[in-house]
Amino acid sequence: MTSSPRPPHVDGRPDPTVGTTPLGGESAPARGYLLDNARAEAGERFVWLAELFDGVTRGHFDRLGVGAGSRCWEVGAGGPGIPEALTAAVGPTGYVLATDIDPSWLKTGDGYEVRRHDVAADPPPEPGTFDLVHARLVLVHVPDRARALATMAAALRPGGWLLVEDADTALQPLACLDDTGPAQRRANRLRDAVRELMARRGADLRYGRTLPRALREAGLVDVAARGTFPVGGPACDRLEAATIRHVRGELLAAGLADDAEIDAHLAAIQAGELDLTLAPLISTWGRRPAEHPPTLG
Repeated sequence: MTSSPRPPHVDGRPDPTVGTTPLGGESAPARGYLLDNARAEAGERFVWLAELFDGVTRGHFDRLGVGAGSRCWEVGAGGPGIPEALTAAVGPTGYVLATDIDPSWLKTGDGYEVRRHDVAADPPPEPGTFDLVHARLVLVHVPDRARALATMAAALRPGGWLLVEDADTALQPLACLDDTGPAQRRANRLRDAVRELMARRGADLRYGRTLPRALREAGLVDVAARGTFPVGGPACDRLEAATIRHVRGELLAAGLADDAEIDAHLAAIQAGELDLTLAPLISTWGRRPAEHPPTLG
């Protein structure tokens, strides 16, 4: 885990850890990606996702040989944490490209290049040149996942590594594993409601478990995977609260929850009454062989 996650501050955006929607507030339903980057809660989510998973991701970078002079593409970067970590790893002789459909939380001029890019619709940037291409918690939300994966594979140089980390919320759907009380059962009902919203937006709630096969089908070799499963603690609590505030309007508009239920859940989180957990993060990596280079389908 990272020791001191920093909220992004970009172009006057507010500190995402303060001033977010209060208990009882309501935001308008969004279109497209459910957990979009346009709201302040997105920045708060980046902070706590970094706290939970950046250490795991950096460990995979080390295992795959990312170092001085490496060329890396961070897909769907969201916040600046991973681009900054890659920039530190590759040094002045390396190159880091960070892309997102909404790159407004990224910091230009901080040692890495920022571009607006839709991995499922746009061609790969500088195909055949990257030592590492990485995406975390991105493809589960992309309708054309096979196309996105092919785009990332096509960006690899021969011998380069693709690392994809994604959740499998169907594998472990509960917010509270120990659902012995009303607050825990309410948390699990709301987690079900958020999963329903995600499914309606085209998310594949079983995607994580398919990644090893998907990377092999994309033409990669030496494919392997590991799972990470955080249970309890302040980061899980704060990520849950930020997520519920982020999708509050959508939950209400869809009739999947009411104000009283959401307020009670947020109050229980604030009081420290819940041992919250997340879906497993499945980290999968594979290498582009020198022969039979991956091509876009």
